[in-house]
Amino acid sequence: MRILKTENLGVEINAASIFHGVNLEIQKGEHVALIGDNGVGKTTLLKVLSGKTAHSSGKLDFAIGRDEIGWMMDEQVDESLPTMEYICMGNEACYHLKNKLEKMQEIWNQHSEDNAFIEEYNAALQQYMDCDGYEWEARLERISKELGIEQGWWNIPFSDLSGGQKTRVRLARLLVKEPQMLVLDEPTNHMDIESVEWLVGWLQQYKGTVLFTSHERDFIDRVATATFALTDTGAKRYHGGYSTYKEMVEQERNAAEALYKKYNQERKKLLDVIQTYKQWYQKASNSASERNPFAKKQAGRHAKQVKVKEKALERLESKKIERPKDNKGIEAFFDAEAFEAKHMIQMKNVSFSHQQDVPFFHHLHLQINRGDRMAVIGRNGSGKTTLLKLLTGHLLPTDGEVKLNPQLKVGYLMQELDQLNMENSILDELLVLEHLTQEEARTILACFLFRREDVFKKIKDLSMGEKCRVAFVKLYFSDANLLVLDEPTNYLDISTREQIEEALSVYPGSVVMVSHDPYLLRKVANRVVEIQSGHVSEYKGSYKDWEESKRLTPERQKLENEISLLEMELVELYSQEEENLEEIREIKAKLQVLKKSFGK
Repeated sequence: MRILKTENLGVEINAASIFHGVNLEIQKGEHVALIGDNGVGKTTLLKVLSGKTAHSSGKLDFAIGRDEIGWMMDEQVDESLPTMEYICMGNEACYHLKNKLEKMQEIWNQHSEDNAFIEEYNAALQQYMDCDGYEWEARLERISKELGIEQGWWNIPFSDLSGGQKTRVRLARLLVKEPQMLVLDEPTNHMDIESVEWLVGWLQQYKGTVLFTSHERDFIDRVATATFALTDTGAKRYHGGYSTYKEMVEQERNAAEALYKKYNQERKKLLDVIQTYKQWYQKASNSASERNPFAKKQAGRHAKQVKVKEKALERLESKKIERPKDNKGIEAFFDAEAFEAKHMIQMKNVSFSHQQDVPFFHHLHLQINRGDRMAVIGRNGSGKTTLLKLLTGHLLPTDGEVKLNPQLKVGYLMQELDQLNMENSILDELLVLEHLTQEEARTILACFLFRREDVFKKIKDLSMGEKCRVAFVKLYFSDANLLVLDEPTNYLDISTREQIEEALSVYPGSVVMVSHDPYLLRKVANRVVEIQSGHVSEYKGSYKDWEESKRLTPERQKLENEISLLEMELVELYSQEEENLEEIREIKAKLQVLKKSFGK
């Protein structure tokens, strides 16, 4: 059964076309991802579907009513409401009737003989039953339990919940209406990895229809059964998630390259033939005379052949095939001196707390070495940003020591973002790096999707995503030999994320990054630090290997824990002023045995 269909849908705002020629078709039970670059109109399209924005051209056809769809988009709601009240307000009529009945029940004894009061109560009760109020209450209880909405959240203001908690609550608000379809705009925004995992699992088992926008490629891969790629000239459907889409696009590009090559070969062949016939015609024409009728006849034949081939060229060029756009790679212009020492930063016995609060970290030992590409992961609020600030000197430890190598030059993305000159153009901002020429700067900006006249835009006129892009480019091509990145792909579309991944994969320095983007972490990280309840555990291997390790059997997990504890003891012993060589030897021997049994 088809749920919705659009035909040549177009939107203009202030006489400017946002998109046109959009054809969508979504079947019952499909989970459909809508992807596209920032500014292409994904959210605008959702607003058109919801009826909040009018379309300028084309047709829009729903097989269900808009009130049968749960819309999770930016909405103007009172976020100070207690969480349970926020959920209940998804059905205001039922909620207000329920409140009215409860208040009347509280004062029933005072009005039990008041006929007008009883009539009013009975009327309210009938209204409540007419809107299936008791079924609504049962759904509310069932859905809250299903989504893991704990009773302890009920009286907390919605605004005080974490990103993951808010998503669960917003879903509950929609689901109590039993919609036939969900429309979700960037549902993973502000969610940590654990919360995203929950949402993926929930959507995978959800039997209803879903249309969602997202820049999270891993999320799209695991949730979407189909993907629509939106451009300003239409939308194209691909089966499956982002990886399948990417493969298909690459195949389409290869096919387009082959067609373009064939077109050029045929065109060149025709031009060469035309040129040859023209030369022959000229030669025969010069020889033609009354005494040489053969040359005259030859000239006529060549002239006809020229016209035939010119017609063929005209037909070919009427079906001109444009060259596919190049996927411009990163061109690096690094000016930093090579970092020669092994250790960049050493954290020894570091503890940190805000004033008299419970410590974020206690007796932390951590090293950043040359060549490290370290991913820092953990739940929201676990202390990831605090750790970055301790590493960069933006926070001082309550106890312990953070030692920076004298050769170290740290580039901190958040600081770079804060220091952008709002009055500068994008080009001027990059030319602050004195080792870059204007030509190099423009080439670099083109690699990061700032092309042609875009480079003259003022920083103050950019979106947050564009500002993040400029800050990253400045940092990347500075003389820093350690990049410290806190959520570098926030606010960025998929195209830009892929450029940043490519850039980081060829960066000659070291990287420490906090990110919730598994694609980025899999491509870049060679070391993982996880923060849980103030405890920092380290995995020496890629992010992909770390993901595999999380799926260990209980027996292997026990071995992994023993190895981690022994490694921490070893670091502790090495950091002491007087090394206990005998104890160090014993721990090393134990580690060797455990790692051998673990297969490391």
